Amino acid sequence: MFDWIYTHFELPGFFRVFSYVSFRALLAATTAMLMTFVLGDPTIRWLSYLKFGETIRSDGPSSHRAKAGTPTMGGILILVSLTVACILFGDLDNPRFVTLLLCTLLLGMIGFADDYTKVVLKNKNGLKARTKMLLTILVAIFFLVNYYWATPMVVDRERGIYYEFTSIFVPFFKEPLVVLPLVLGIVLWLFVILGSIHAVNLTDGLDGLAIGNVSIVAVTFGILAYLAGTPRAADYLNLPYIENAHEISVFLAAMAGSGIGFLWFNAAPARVFMGDTGSLSLGGALGMTAILLKKELLFVIAGGIFVIEALSVILQVASFKLTGKRIFKMAPIHHHFELAGWPETRVVVRFWLIGIILSLISLSTLRIQ
Repeated sequence: MFDWIYTHFELPGFFRVFSYVSFRALLAATTAMLMTFVLGDPTIRWLSYLKFGETIRSDGPSSHRAKAGTPTMGGILILVSLTVACILFGDLDNPRFVTLLLCTLLLGMIGFADDYTKVVLKNKNGLKARTKMLLTILVAIFFLVNYYWATPMVVDRERGIYYEFTSIFVPFFKEPLVVLPLVLGIVLWLFVILGSIHAVNLTDGLDGLAIGNVSIVAVTFGILAYLAGTPRAADYLNLPYIENAHEISVFLAAMAGSGIGFLWFNAAPARVFMGDTGSLSLGGALGMTAILLKKELLFVIAGGIFVIEALSVILQVASFKLTGKRIFKMAPIHHHFELAGWPETRVVVRFWLIGIILSLISLSTLRIQ
């Protein structure tokens, strides 16, 4: 909004700072974080008043039983702070930015419906799996259609944009690995979005685990978005220049800010859980930004914690069905370490550290290519 005001009205020279994406990204992160701090206690009291308490699975670690009744649906707090910061400091004339924000909110609504079904309607399974899958696929398709129309199939090479719409890049290599047919590209992108949604949802099982790693990946992708959208930086670092991609860094900064603010209340012992309202929307947002930045494969590294969590569930289920034996004491893998005797905080902090290391490896691809 501030960028639009500066562009369309004659304002004193000081307001020119709002034309700088880096400045607006910093303000978006700070605003989202402060809003989360301010609204946190009232939101927790409101959720407690409505009796929106979490139900703990009976087959999980016994230490989790004390968490029963902790307010959930805290993802509302994250989404409100994120949205306000994006409206204030984002470029609302940028179709990719608006589509990304809108689809994140739509996924949040699906997550809210799932949480509401579990908590209020007392259906422990939430929305029917088919219904939730169908709704998330529809949102993903809506995003991809808008992404397609906002991105030319063959990009102007004279301006330094040397890839095509469905080009797939591999970490540590500056040239695209392959240009996929449109249908295969759509299939890959659907897999990225849906996989990211479910991986973040699976990771959201310990206090602060999911939101901490989401914030780490958001910061990493925010740096990549800013560099990819800046022609000189993209050319120097051999990155595919993506027109106006630096505007996505404002969204990611706001997401990281709201995530850090939420962590204040979600760190052990958690006073509120984000629920599917948060995990579905934030997981989808990460998957969509990976597509916008042409970092679908790099996301496997940057979001490695989410990949490991999802793979642990897949391997556990496959092993049990094929052999009748379990690989882990319990899946997702963070519960395995709990049952092995690790305190919850140790598991969370070590997973954060691994997430930071993976993000640093991801950023190292900027020069090793």
